[in-house]
Order: sequence, then C-alpha cells, then structure tokens
Amino acid sequence: MFLRNETKTASILVVDNDPFNIDSVLNTEGFTNVMVINNPAEAVQLYKDQDFDLVLLDICLPEMDGFQLMDQLSMAIKDLHPPVLVLTALKDREIRLKALNSIAQDFLQKPFDKEELVCRVSNLLEMHNSQKLLENYSRSLEKLAQERTKKIEKTQTEILDCLAYAAEYRDMDTANHTIRVGWYSRIIAEKYGFKDDELNLIQQAAPMHDIGKIGISDSILLKPGKLDKAEFEKMKLHTEIGAEILSKSNSRIMKYAKIIALSHHEKWNGAGYPKGLAGYKIPISGRIVALADVFDALSMKRPYKTPWPLEKILNLIKEESGEHFDPHLVKVFLDSLPAILEIKEKYEDEITA
Repeated sequence: MFLRNETKTASILVVDNDPFNIDSVLNTEGFTNVMVINNPAEAVQLYKDQDFDLVLLDICLPEMDGFQLMDQLSMAIKDLHPPVLVLTALKDREIRLKALNSIAQDFLQKPFDKEELVCRVSNLLEMHNSQKLLENYSRSLEKLAQERTKKIEKTQTEILDCLAYAAEYRDMDTANHTIRVGWYSRIIAEKYGFKDDELNLIQQAAPMHDIGKIGISDSILLKPGKLDKAEFEKMKLHTEIGAEILSKSNSRIMKYAKIIALSHHEKWNGAGYPKGLAGYKIPISGRIVALADVFDALSMKRPYKTPWPLEKILNLIKEESGEHFDPHLVKVFLDSLPAILEIKEKYEDEITA
C-alpha cells in the first residue's frame, strides 16, 4: 500500500496485551514511528507527555480495561486529541457500540486482517493530519486577526491621543493632563477590581473626557474669570458634543470614551450634568474619571490658578464623598494615593507663564 511521508512518520501508540504482532505489521508496511506498550498506566502517562497521531488499544488489558483507559485519555489536556482505533477479540455488539460511543473513532475485530488494519490506520492518520492542518490554519488566521486588531487599536489610540491633546491645547491645559487622568483612572479602576482588558480600555478612553471642548467657543473656554450662568450652560454642552463626536465610530474604545465624555460631570447626588444621573445609574467609568479629573484639575498649576495643597484637595474629596463622588471610589482613591502621587510627580507639568 502506498503511504505518504506524513503517514509513514506519524507517531502511533499501541496499547495491547500482545502489541508486537501489530508492531510487526505496521513496521512491515512502512510505519516508522510506532511505540508499543502493554501497561495501561504507563500508556496514560505517555499520552499526557507526548503528542501521538493515533492510538491503537485493546479492550482487554491488565489492571485497567480499554474503557477505563479511554476515560483517562479523554481527561488529558490536548489541543487536538488523536483518533483511537479499538482492537479486541470480543464479538459482543454492545462492546463495540460502547467503544464507539466513547472516544474511539473506529473498531477492528481480532484476529484482524493485515490489509484491513493498514487501511484503517492510514485512513485515521489521514483524517487526523487534515484536522491538524485545519487547526493550524485556524490558529494562523486567529493570530493574524489579533495582530490586525492590535494595529487598528494602536491607530485608534493614537488618534484619540491627538484629539485629546487638541481639546486640552485649546483649554490652556497640557497634554500631560490627559496622560495623568488616564493613569489615575487606571489606578483607581485596578483597585476597584477591573481586569487587565478593562484597565487598558479605561486608560485609553479616559483622556478623551473633554474632547467636546473642541466645540466650545474661545470666549467661553478661555475666559479668565468665572463663567456667568448662560456661559456655564454653554460650557456644559461639551459633554454632549464629545459624546456626539465619539459616536461616529463603532470601535470598543470609542464607545467607551463616549460613555466617559457624557458622564464624567454627573454627580453621585444627582446634581451633575448633562442628564442629572445619580448613584449607580452613573456609569462606573464616568464615576472614576470624575474623581481623577477633579484631583488633577485642583493639584496642577495653571496660568490662571495656583495648585491646591494636597491636604486641601483630600479634604474636599472626602467632603464630596456621597455628594459629588461615589463614596466607595473615594475610599479606593485614598487607598491608591501613593500610586496616584507617583504618576503626578512623573508627569508633572512645566509651565513657564
């Protein structure tokens, strides 16, 4: 019988009371990588340690029968389990059906016909090789998709960073403000219990919280004094403008940034804007960024203001617990203060004016 090279060199495990007869047939027919064994316990360990392309086993084995052995093999952690060919002298139909209802792919009665054995072994190896090719192809596609997704996300993040910087540039803040708010949000979120993927998401999206300021006129945005009521109403629109800008994309980061832009001025007591949400109705990302943003705004020097002392900022945050801020997040923030202050020092602004 003609055998392809992949079939000749396939790794075959034979577990049988008298495996050498099978081994002799397979070697004669050109199979070069056959391992024979008659101890089921050793077979289980070999199966776990090595990758086989085919397993031939007898039902009648010492200490552990073929069904128990198949149960053990099925529990081994494998990316792709090899096919199992059951060999037995038992003629009971129920035995055959039980084997095929387990992990066995095929069944051969003893004494077996040599040519039939070789045909069944070859067919199962060809099937397994096709499965491996499909598995490898699937993994390659998945890897390619992941690489492309990472490139897309990297590009999106770069665009978000540029837009965030543009918004802060008009507001006389610095790009470091957006960096710090991103890091502060990540630190708070991690302490709160976010997982790695969510941490990356909030750090990338948080800097976009004030993107809507692009749509606010300079006369309001750059006014050195306090805004009057009408001006403040127009300033409040930056939350909805930002959400509208970010709604133009279906990407996960943009959707997350949209939620933050719209909700980071909501207050725990319901007195915030634009929707007057209260308590847990405010998205957790918005609640986190609200705290990070206020801390940064108060702690950094600007041409029109001096930074608040740390103690004064912390007192305000504590006072606003349950009013402006989520009380649990205030505790998380205070517990995270050493890490917060490290970021503050690392990304300190340099303002000469």
